[in-house]
Amino acid sequence: MISSAQMRAARALLGIDQKQLATLAGVSVPTIQRMESSQGTVRGVVGTLTKIIEALDAAGIELIGNDHPSQGRGRGVRLKEPQ
Repeated sequence: MISSAQMRAARALLGIDQKQLATLAGVSVPTIQRMESSQGTVRGVVGTLTKIIEALDAAGIELIGNDHPSQGRGRGVRLKEPQ
């Protein structure tokens, strides 16, 4: 769904802090902190994850899964596979 690294990177691209993301998504700051500190894929209540993803989408972030092409236009960042 979304990794903790993607959440941190999305915030960085938007230039917002955890409190601002929490406000946009309608969740608590500790929820954002917990999700961003997790390893790999973020786990949590599906409704909470959905709120965060929808807030990032509304703010202009496209989350790209492994082996999926980008649907958007413009600049972006993507991790390469480790060699």
